[in-house]
Amino acid sequence: MKQKKFPLAFWIFIGLLVGIVGGLVLMPLSNGLDIANGYIKPFGTIFLNLLKFVVVPIVLFSIASGVISMQDISRVGSVGGKTVVYYMCTTAFAVFLALVLASIAKSMGLFVPLQTSGLEFTPPEGQSLMTTIVNIFPSNALAPLVNASMLQVIVISLLLGFGILLAGEKGLVAAQLVDSFNEVFMKIMDLIIKLSPIGVACLICPVIVENGPSIIKDLVAVLAVAYVGYILHALLVYSLTVKAMGGVSPIQFFKGMAPAIMMAFSSASSVGTLPFTLECSERLGARREVASFVLPLGATINMDGTAIYQGVCAVFIATAFGINLSIGQMLTIVLTATLASIGTAGVPGAGMVMLAMVLQSVNIPVEGIALVAGIDRIFDMGRTTVNITGDAACAVIISKLEDKKAARTKAART
Repeated sequence: MKQKKFPLAFWIFIGLLVGIVGGLVLMPLSNGLDIANGYIKPFGTIFLNLLKFVVVPIVLFSIASGVISMQDISRVGSVGGKTVVYYMCTTAFAVFLALVLASIAKSMGLFVPLQTSGLEFTPPEGQSLMTTIVNIFPSNALAPLVNASMLQVIVISLLLGFGILLAGEKGLVAAQLVDSFNEVFMKIMDLIIKLSPIGVACLICPVIVENGPSIIKDLVAVLAVAYVGYILHALLVYSLTVKAMGGVSPIQFFKGMAPAIMMAFSSASSVGTLPFTLECSERLGARREVASFVLPLGATINMDGTAIYQGVCAVFIATAFGINLSIGQMLTIVLTATLASIGTAGVPGAGMVMLAMVLQSVNIPVEGIALVAGIDRIFDMGRTTVNITGDAACAVIISKLEDKKAARTKAART
């Protein structure tokens, strides 16, 4: 009789539970935090380092391989255009939803003016839109790979794929090389993913020890509103779009995404979760060449969860300072948060940098970030989960749309 083999999602869930229980056991101990940070967290860091190691080559070779397999540069433009439109529309809706929920919370008295004297926060140095655009294009072929500058890596991989397509027969050897490296790093990724239950347990345990009930009790309202936004956005937007445009039932979609969702929740890193998202998307029916293009792009520019966090926190911080936001300011937040998502690193804590930009755009004191900075990791876990779920939904939808387009083209020729 063949022994039943439990899926990876089951073991990741077990790892998550072990990490939570371990954190709760260590919390009462006087040296619990030292044990968690000194002896448990390092193993989680090793796991994240392995994921970060494989992400750059995965992005480089998978996008290039995806472009080559499409065999037509115009098709790459078609996929890219649909992807950007989907990402921008869902992000804008996410900010709108967050502002509505936060405004309701304020009207119910859940957000109130707080003691804001003595708050200190040094905002990050901003850069102009043109500087951001210029920085997308690398001046060195190796530096983006070494520094993991994901937008620049994406540009390099696109140019590599385009060059191989345009080279025709002379590019065949390079195409085979890219495909071979892509397969090799996919296998390395599979090996690393098998360690995920241990990694998840070691990553979540210190978070539980450090962020006990006493720390979050005063900010439970803003956390609750943000998480309601995360859940509503995922259930409404992704369920409806994957069903209507991707032909996948919401239950099947979220069940298939379970391993990636749990990894995102524990690691709070969109880029670190990318190998999981890629694997789950393909199992849900996304074509590899489409997923290889859409997902790395999404890990860099699609930040629906971060947009919800920004909208909720902007209203919360404004209320804390006794500021009432006008309709015009709320529209500015929607626009700024949507555009700010482009080029923000998919790593833990990046959402706070974007929040500073949003607050500055409507003249809310950036010092207010200090109110939520202590529990940013808890926000981050939820917003990263939403971010990667949106990436996968887009990959499934674009694959379905491309299949329909190919079928229409074939029918027109016959």
